[in-house]
Amino acid sequence: MKYILCAAAACCLLLGCSTGTVDRKPKSLSSYDPEAKALVARMTLEEKIGQMTQPEQGPVMASPGDMQKYFIGSVLSGGDSDPVEGNTLEAWTDLYDRVQAEAVKTRLGIPVLYGVDAVHGHSNVLGAVIFPHNIALGCTRDPGLVEKINRITAEEVRATGIQWTFSPCVTVPQDIRWGRTYEGFSEDPDLVATLGEAAVRGLQGDLGDPLSVLACAKHFVGDGGTAAGTTARPGAPAGKDARLWLDQGDVQVDEATLRRVHLPGYVAAIRAGVGSIMPSYSSWNGVKCSGSHRLLTEILKQELGFEGFLISDYNAIAQIKPGDYKTSVEISINAGMDMAMEPTHYRAFFDTLRELVEEGRVPVARIDDAVTRILRVKFAMGLMDKGRSQLADRNLHQVFGSDAHRAVAREAVRKSLVVLKNENRALPIPKQVARIHVAGRSADDIGNQCGGWTIRWQGQGGRVTPGGTTVLAAIRSAVSPETLVTFSPDGAGAEGATIAVAVIGEKPYAEGVGDRDNLGLDLEDRATVANLKKAGIPVVTLVISGRPMVLGDVADRSDALLAAFLPGTEGKGITDVLFGDHKPTGKLSFSWPRANGQLPLNIHTPEERYDPLFPYGYGLTW
Repeated sequence: MKYILCAAAACCLLLGCSTGTVDRKPKSLSSYDPEAKALVARMTLEEKIGQMTQPEQGPVMASPGDMQKYFIGSVLSGGDSDPVEGNTLEAWTDLYDRVQAEAVKTRLGIPVLYGVDAVHGHSNVLGAVIFPHNIALGCTRDPGLVEKINRITAEEVRATGIQWTFSPCVTVPQDIRWGRTYEGFSEDPDLVATLGEAAVRGLQGDLGDPLSVLACAKHFVGDGGTAAGTTARPGAPAGKDARLWLDQGDVQVDEATLRRVHLPGYVAAIRAGVGSIMPSYSSWNGVKCSGSHRLLTEILKQELGFEGFLISDYNAIAQIKPGDYKTSVEISINAGMDMAMEPTHYRAFFDTLRELVEEGRVPVARIDDAVTRILRVKFAMGLMDKGRSQLADRNLHQVFGSDAHRAVAREAVRKSLVVLKNENRALPIPKQVARIHVAGRSADDIGNQCGGWTIRWQGQGGRVTPGGTTVLAAIRSAVSPETLVTFSPDGAGAEGATIAVAVIGEKPYAEGVGDRDNLGLDLEDRATVANLKKAGIPVVTLVISGRPMVLGDVADRSDALLAAFLPGTEGKGITDVLFGDHKPTGKLSFSWPRANGQLPLNIHTPEERYDPLFPYGYGLTW
């Protein structure tokens, strides 16, 4: 059965590739080498190293003159690195303009690349459209839609001036206990490759277009295949936080498996012309990816022909040889790393790399190659064009968070919704019923709908951003004027209603914090569904989560069961399906387990052990 479903999914991918997308070959980045190499020839060693250095905006802007002293070539805002004035569109735009104005004061006036984690919309900024996370988009099997979503994301990012997003994530999660599972499109490498390529096309388009942003495929390579351990997370004090860890772990597979399962997304991203790639914190058979010459230079740059530049993850270089930063920098740069994300230790990186070059431990030729790669991208993006303003185009503010953008997000929500169960024709719900009782802690919570990487790095519950619609509000707006909609967080008071809708699942989390050994639903959620069942009415259960959950008795107590994963701000996409305005089309992008003891479980599990509650590719319609 598993292999039949996989074959059917492959057919859907082929159909998706032939409709809604355009096959176009981007201009080679190396074609900009004459300009890039001419500029490199004019640069001092310090100016070159500055192009390779990426601090966080807060520390570098708090130190007057550092942008010029260290010739900074790139700046980032991490998940919680916001403007001091707040997270408004205006504040972000002002911050970008301040940073860029400082950057061009250097001798050569080279603009900075400003990077941010816009992983499901411009999700650090209040009022941005927050799209479903990748795990949900994988359920759409729609590369055209994914391309459109990323095109809108690029436009909203550009509205703040920023020109680079650390996206798409083309990981292939093999163990859903990993807290970053929702950042992956699927457990199937073919689907990841198809949708990852579409995402790159959407973000970059014509890289020189002022409405495009630089994409960054991550995390190279195998971050979704790390072996489960129960030791502390890398970098944690000894004896602290000893529990299940998958994040930043070790991928213990041979090269053939690494290529078959984890590499296809990068092959596709390079085919789409991706201009940057981020190596993973994780290791491959004990060797940190950020320090592997085999992975970064031999496979990625030489074999696959990647012409862009490599950017390390947040403070990742120091993990290569803990306690010996200088050797860590030497290993990483010689392995092929081109730019170092050093949020607060940018001065140490600058001084250390200069020493390594002066001592002959890092060849000047390696520095020149790295800087050429960075500059060829800047030339391709038009950042080096004479007379072109480097300040933000504030005319784009008028489309930021617009109704047109939200309409695409709503489409994405309804196309990603997966109906797992529908007994006694519980769905679709007639809009004219007398009373609908809505329950559950996620029913009226935009923060829970959006999940991690939303305003805050780890996400948070509550009204985290203006705009958008919760499930409860969407239900109230969808039903007839005569229908009464009541609500209780715990499912109490459902007696006498025509039907109940429970909205349950996970609270927001991101990397590290989200690693979890037990994927069972919380007692609070199970009690909510049990309370509704006691009322003797049909129960429709909607699961909002970053991965498939172990449902237990909730599946049996629900007449209908739907997986929304993390749908983002546009809850009306859910009610589009609940009330029958659109038929459900979503198909699972991950296998859904029966019990914790089955994990890890995916399409690569041997046939005799593959016994999910709902298989990969499953999804009902009517």
